Amino acid sequence: MPYPLLSIIIPTYNRPQLLPRAVKSALAQTLEDIEVIVVDDASNQPVNLPAHPQLKIIRLSKNGGTAAARNIGAKTARGRWITYLDDDDELLPHMAQVSLEALSNTTLSKPVAVLSSLEVVNQDGKFVSQRIPPTLPRGSHFFLEEIESGMSFFSKQTLVVEREIFLSIGGYDESFTSRVHTEMFLRLNPICSILGLSTVSYRLYIHDGPRISRDPLLRQVNFERLVYKHKSLLLQHPQAFAQFLYEHAVRSFELGQKRAALATLLWALQLAPKNTLLRVLAPYKNKILAHKVQAIAQVTNNN
Repeated sequence: MPYPLLSIIIPTYNRPQLLPRAVKSALAQTLEDIEVIVVDDASNQPVNLPAHPQLKIIRLSKNGGTAAARNIGAKTARGRWITYLDDDDELLPHMAQVSLEALSNTTLSKPVAVLSSLEVVNQDGKFVSQRIPPTLPRGSHFFLEEIESGMSFFSKQTLVVEREIFLSIGGYDESFTSRVHTEMFLRLNPICSILGLSTVSYRLYIHDGPRISRDPLLRQVNFERLVYKHKSLLLQHPQAFAQFLYEHAVRSFELGQKRAALATLLWALQLAPKNTLLRVLAPYKNKILAHKVQAIAQVTNNN
C-alpha cells in the first residue's frame, strides 16, 4: 500500500457526539492523498465509526492524556506530513491542499512547518473571531517573539509538520496535561521555520463541555511545569514573558486562585514594570478619562 502524503490525527476521549463531525471533515479534504487516524484514549465506550478505506482507529487500553495520544498517533502515521484535529473541531475542505501547496512554494529556510488561520465559532456555528498566525524563521521562539498587530499565536491547532521533524524533538511532552502546544512549539521553532497563512482552514468550536484548561489545579500545575522547563529561555524575552505571566495571573484570579494570581502578577511587574502596570490599569482607563473630563468640565463651569 502506498504511503499517504498527509496523516490527520484525531485524539479523542468520551466525545461520541462530537467526534463524527471532526472525522467527516478530515475525510472530506480536497486532497485525496491522506489518511485519518483516530486515537481513542480509552473512552468509556469504544469509538464506533463507519468503516472507511482512509480511516484507522487505534483503541488505547489505558487513558494516557492528550499528549500521549498525540504521540501514539504520530508514531503510527505513515504520511510524510502530519497534522492534528481536536475531536470537537473541524477542518475546512481545503486545509490539507492549501497547507501543502504553501509548503512546496515557500522560500523559508528548511525545514518548514505551516500554520493556517482558524475561525472561532460558537455552538451554533456562528462566527466569533479569526486568528491569523505569524511567519517566524527557523531559530525564533514561538509566542515569545514580537508579531504584527492583528496576528495571533493562538492558531497552533492548524500545524502541518514533517513527521520526522516532529518526532526528532520528542513530540509532545507527556508530563503536560495542558499547554502541550505552547511547550512543543518552544522546541520546534528553534529548529524549524513556521510559515503563517492568512487562509482560514480550521473551525474551532467554543462550548461548555469539559476542558482541561478550565481545571484550576491542573492549569496551575502545567503553568509551573512550563516555566520551570523553559525558564532560561523565557527570561531572555522579559516583555513577552511578563505578558504571559500577566495573562496567567488574570485567569488565575478569575478561577479563584488569588494567592497564585498575586505572586504571578508581582513577577510580571518585576520583569516589565511599565508594560505590566499599563495592562493592570487598562480596564480602568475609560473610567479615569471620564473622571478627568468631568473634572475639567467642573473647572470650566466654575470659571
